[in-house]
Amino acid sequence: MRTHRFLRLAVLGLTLAYTAPTLAQSFEGLDLAGQSKKKKKGSSSKASSKKKTTAKRGKGKTAAPAEDATEESSTATSAPAATPAGNPATPPSSISSTPAPSAMPAAPAAKPTPPAKPAPQGSPGLGLDLTGDNDKPPAPTMTFDAVDVSGKTADRQRLDAAISLFKNDEYEKAAMASHELLGDPKLQGLHVEARYVLAKSLYRMGLYHSSLGEFSKILAAGPSTKFFKTSLEWLFFISRKTQNETVILDEIARYANYEFPEKFRNEFRYLLARYHFVRGRALDQVGQTENADKSFEEVKRLALTIPRTDPFYPRAKYLEGLAFFRNGTNHKDAAAKRGNTDVMASVEAMKEVVRLTRPMAGRTGEQAKLDKSLRELAFMQLARTHYGMQQNRFSIFYLNKVERGNTQWLEALFESSWANYRIGQYEQALGNLITLSSPFFREEYFPEALILKAVIYYENCRYRESNLILQDFERTYLPVHDELDGLVKKNMEASEYYTVLADVQKKNKDGLEKNGTDVLLERILRLALTDQDLKKTNDSILELEGEMDLFSNKGDTFKYSELTKQLLEELKVQRTSLISKAGIMAKGKLESELGALKLLLANGLRIKFETTTKEKEFLEEQLKAGGRTAIVKKYKYSVAVADDQLYWPYEGEYWRDELGTYQYTMTKGCIERDTANRQIQSAEAM
Repeated sequence: MRTHRFLRLAVLGLTLAYTAPTLAQSFEGLDLAGQSKKKKKGSSSKASSKKKTTAKRGKGKTAAPAEDATEESSTATSAPAATPAGNPATPPSSISSTPAPSAMPAAPAAKPTPPAKPAPQGSPGLGLDLTGDNDKPPAPTMTFDAVDVSGKTADRQRLDAAISLFKNDEYEKAAMASHELLGDPKLQGLHVEARYVLAKSLYRMGLYHSSLGEFSKILAAGPSTKFFKTSLEWLFFISRKTQNETVILDEIARYANYEFPEKFRNEFRYLLARYHFVRGRALDQVGQTENADKSFEEVKRLALTIPRTDPFYPRAKYLEGLAFFRNGTNHKDAAAKRGNTDVMASVEAMKEVVRLTRPMAGRTGEQAKLDKSLRELAFMQLARTHYGMQQNRFSIFYLNKVERGNTQWLEALFESSWANYRIGQYEQALGNLITLSSPFFREEYFPEALILKAVIYYENCRYRESNLILQDFERTYLPVHDELDGLVKKNMEASEYYTVLADVQKKNKDGLEKNGTDVLLERILRLALTDQDLKKTNDSILELEGEMDLFSNKGDTFKYSELTKQLLEELKVQRTSLISKAGIMAKGKLESELGALKLLLANGLRIKFETTTKEKEFLEEQLKAGGRTAIVKKYKYSVAVADDQLYWPYEGEYWRDELGTYQYTMTKGCIERDTANRQIQSAEAM
């Protein structure tokens, strides 16, 4: 019995001896993870210990979103302190210096304490297994997929998904997702934002007219709409992408009473001024002069509201100059025009445009291109104004400022020919006409050029040449007149007039063979497109058709979607409306040109009659004088040129680099060169 009692005591002693150092090792291991043994007591070291403990808990776990990490950190911090490492009241020195025997009462002391159970999820201690902590599932507070902590509804999440697709440049998917939301009447509260995402997605896809249609629907909802102001801003972006900015002028004018964003305010004022200018010109054409006056006054008012340093100021100033010029054209007499304040205000406005658009070193890209084009238009307007005041040399000066090969160059050469004719510079006038008749510009429409050429030969008693030129004119333009007359007399619908021109364009584009009528219609097309408003509307129609073709290049999911069907239908409606508008313009332009061509043909017949009469008088005088009277005499002329020029005889050939430099020498005639056009010159000197 004693032996058994002895053995029991021995086993108990060995057990105590074995377990005491194990507990001490466990505490020491915790202390190494929490803080260094060499640190002194203090609040700063305790704070550091707490931070490191939190960091250790996250080791080996999958990274969570920011809000998840915050939730996890707060849970660990607010847990009851069951271990010495996480207890701020326990100094670090007590952990390492705890004697082995004191470990026995420490274990049972932890059992009845309820807050000690969550300790394994926070910081390990008391010999608990640390390796199993990383394998445990996450706490319920981290399962955000199951619980919508943000308060968003499922419908809102669908819209957010569409916005996310847009941000990831998946515009086709974003557009379809937004359109799907618009198709659900139960989501009325999200429709405006969904349409806004749809409009932006279409813009990014290059479908500008479709995008404009969606933004227009947002604006129609009124200024109280959340995206009203930003939708106004998108109108300006679209206006810069479309061929014809007038497509959005009506839209901008509709919201003229609302305050536009500061950065677009001057652009808005310019576009609104342009809207009133186009409107005023249309009212003039239908005889509503009083309403037209109001529109042109509004143009001048809006031009004054744009600062001189703004990029849109020169364009607004140009419109202001045209408005002043329109008021000054009421005076038909050249002397009255020279004293008219509106005409002089127009001249000063155009000079200001020329000054502002002068080429500068720092101005490049699209702005430089716009300035160059506007500068040319200002030169042309200055030339026409001075020509109307019979200040022909001033007119020639400005026409010569138009650079060779630019958009207005051929028009400048033609108008310069008339100004040179007025002051008796026949060589230069005929030289310009040689350029216009070159094969490079065979398709251009300048019927009056042949009339001017015939008049110059007539005034120099070159009657035979004058008659030959008039015959050439009739042979070229009489069929055009007959075709025009037939078109106008058909009295078709307005859209049908444009369809005739569109068919010619299609044949040109496809390179199809054209018959004689097609060639004439092509000339009529070029004639019609000399009207800038019609040309811009035609460009818009072609742009719409190009956008409709663009859908075929998209992915199959988008291409065959309900959204695409709806957008194509809306584009067809826009196209029909534009075609009707273009048809009205085309019909008006064709009627106007038919009247002008009738007048030219009548003038040609009148010149032919005068030529025949003069030729008869010339022959009678020769018969009376026995053939000794010489009415046509040789002119003195010289081929001397300036030092920076080279004289090269013209032998009927055309070289592109010589265009615009021709001078035709009149070798014989019947007038004294120093007395030519005496009346015109004296009027100019007034």
